[in-house]
Amino acid sequence: MNRFYLLCGLLLAGLLLHQPVLGSAAERITILEDAMDVMTEINQIPEEGIPESLLRGAEAIAIVPRVVKAGFVVGGRRGKGVIAVRDSRGAWSRPSFITLTGGSVGFQAGVQSSDVILVFKSRRSVEDLVRGKFTLGGDASVAAGPVGREARAATDLELKSEIYSYSRSRGLFAGVSLEGAALSIDHDANEEVYGVGVTPRKIFAGTVDQVPESIVDFQDHLEEQTAGL
Repeated sequence: MNRFYLLCGLLLAGLLLHQPVLGSAAERITILEDAMDVMTEINQIPEEGIPESLLRGAEAIAIVPRVVKAGFVVGGRRGKGVIAVRDSRGAWSRPSFITLTGGSVGFQAGVQSSDVILVFKSRRSVEDLVRGKFTLGGDASVAAGPVGREARAATDLELKSEIYSYSRSRGLFAGVSLEGAALSIDHDANEEVYGVGVTPRKIFAGTVDQVPESIVDFQDHLEEQTAGL
């Protein structure tokens, strides 16, 4: 019986982690719109949001809306989102599409969806992501982020981690541990939106020729939500 439950869990996790890649431009736009909604809603509750001091020093921010976590003994996590980086003037770049995946083992059951936000404090972490998939907590140190604009980092007083992670589920916003989750560039999505042959470096540098209106809208929205930081 235990082997049966384990097999069911493995099949469920496999289906979750190998679900079909989004393929239509409309679905890419949905990711951007959902990411904008996440930033708006976080800023509407400043006492429970990302501290301004943390955002002010951010090298990049990744937003992965509707990350699905499902499991039965063996669980998995998967979501698609975007990441934007700051240039030397403090302006946000155009977003690159990314994928977040991860697994866990333990006594668990059910399906949960949440929004995930990653605040990058290190440019090295961004470079590692551009070069290929990397593991949070392995290739880059990650910690549950402090909450509230006036909050102090109770778990990491000197903010030494390279990445701080947050999750919003059922209206609740909190720091969350994402140790072991893998982050990677979604090259297929980037080429679908920006054109064939585009690279993350070209996207971040603003040297791509094809820039849809939805990309400009996201970039403007991110600037508005972090204005003055």
